Amino acid sequence: MFYPRNHMKNILSILTVLALAAAAQAGCGAKISSKGTVKSYDSEKKELVVSVGGSDTTYTLTPETEGADKAADLKGKTVEVNVDKHVKSKVLSVAVAAAGEDKKEEPKKKEKKKKKA
Repeated sequence: MFYPRNHMKNILSILTVLALAAAAQAGCGAKISSKGTVKSYDSEKKELVVSVGGSDTTYTLTPETEGADKAADLKGKTVEVNVDKHVKSKVLSVAVAAAGEDKKEEPKKKEKKKKKA
């Protein structure tokens, strides 16, 4: 007996496996953000040393890091460094931290509490 082959089922199975494999490779995009003052930058090694909470942390910048081209100008400035949550060595971005962000939010909360009382 001759059984006809169902090519459509094979093609759909292969496509499903490929779609699942691609989804497994995608990152979740979670990042860890830390603010500190830049102590130094080594342009040869692409290493940025940031003082966060009294301790120094060294970050290695890559060509994919946003703001890496301006890292040499950040010495002595307060910066925000975003690192991938799952791959701690992967620096996503380096940027000058916005001054007074936290201070703006606190008065709003206090005003709301005063109005309710």
